[in-house]
Amino acid sequence: MGALEEVHFDVELENEVKLGCTQLGFEAEPETIDIEDAVKVLLRGLGEDVNREGLRKTPLRVAKALREGTRGYRQKVNEIVQGALFPEAGLDSGVGHAGGVGGLVIVRDLDLFSYCESCLLPFQVKCHVGYVPSGQRVVGLSKLSRVADVFGKRLQDPQRLANEICSALHHAIKPAGVAVILQCLHIRFPIMGSVFLESNHQGWVTVRVCSGSGVFENECAEIWGDFLSLLKSRGIDMEKNHRRDSHDQCWCPSQSSSGEKPSSDNGPANPAMVTAVASILRSLGEDPLRKELLATPCRFVKWLVNFQNSNLEMKQNGFAGGRMDLRTPHGEVTRYEKQIHSELNLSFWSQCEHHLLPFHGVVHIGYLSTEGFNPIAKSLLQSIVHFYGFKLQVQERLTRQIAESVSSLLGGDVMVVVEANHTCMISRGIEKFGSSTATIAEMGLFSTDPAARAIFLQSIPNTSTPVGR
Repeated sequence: MGALEEVHFDVELENEVKLGCTQLGFEAEPETIDIEDAVKVLLRGLGEDVNREGLRKTPLRVAKALREGTRGYRQKVNEIVQGALFPEAGLDSGVGHAGGVGGLVIVRDLDLFSYCESCLLPFQVKCHVGYVPSGQRVVGLSKLSRVADVFGKRLQDPQRLANEICSALHHAIKPAGVAVILQCLHIRFPIMGSVFLESNHQGWVTVRVCSGSGVFENECAEIWGDFLSLLKSRGIDMEKNHRRDSHDQCWCPSQSSSGEKPSSDNGPANPAMVTAVASILRSLGEDPLRKELLATPCRFVKWLVNFQNSNLEMKQNGFAGGRMDLRTPHGEVTRYEKQIHSELNLSFWSQCEHHLLPFHGVVHIGYLSTEGFNPIAKSLLQSIVHFYGFKLQVQERLTRQIAESVSSLLGGDVMVVVEANHTCMISRGIEKFGSSTATIAEMGLFSTDPAARAIFLQSIPNTSTPVGR
């Protein structure tokens, strides 16, 4: 086991303790217990058994994730910044600015995440911060990231997040000015009523916002040009940066005013589940009666019931319940008479049953058939993918279920690859951005024939998984 003794490793797995970050008494804190109780109400409202394997520890996992993801409510910016201010005189002679007397300082590509205050889903943030020092002092650059993270770890709206980061740095550092640009991405699930018709569904909502103080207060000031020039390689376009006011449309898909239907059409939200979400907000340190949060519990519940333990119709286009015979009229087919067919990049959306956080991506399906056999319609395979995706799931089970279902139709020679992005990878302690996971299920000849597996795997495009960037 190397540096980690086996006994210690087993204890870590059993207790689900993050190495080096043990929080004594965390599980016994009233806020944690209250969130656990609320999550159990939500699971029961979805028709789930809270005691089944895979869900028994979900309430605690969700409580940990939410409290970790909103720790910014319990942090103070001044405590972060005050110990990291350093004297820097700058230029003593000559013309220009440097260090503490006017030189622009920029920190780019800070990866953050936050929870959307409108729907409680996490969203990703790429943050760029610049400031012009004054008073012959500069701040440790890592503190810019930490201040941004404080406000990111709260229920947020992109423009308010940018404004709060800007204002906090301006008051804490007292510079000549601060500039903040955020590139935000919010997952957008398909409309359930037309899920089988959405071949071009866009999985992300994107917005870029900016905020400035001091010399950056005027967005037309020349200093903005310097800042943006240094962000050019990061895909920042001045024309696309804007401040949204109260008249602007909300960016969150849950309250889009563009005429798009809500993601769920299941009638009024379950009152007990709505009350449970309001309880979670209070436990996180928020006020459920705050104007921006009044409708949040209802929106979250309506979104969550998309994954209710119910019978979403599997549209098998006439093949329902039957197994397709791939043999020729002359008898059994040998492996050498079969051809590999594939259907790539079938989109899916699902909900992790361990943390109640969404994961999404693409499914690739390969199968063997005889020459002259008409390939299965893409709509049928997409239907199977959606049938198993819109449930509380884990990726490994989803992969196996799709493979078994397709195998039951085709006679057994099936291979399935699922590539996914998990929001729990960015919204929990690991905070790993840009990662993806792949799972494989092999049945029939694919499980015994390396050449067949290699041919199918080589057909999968390198850039198939959407990353939202």
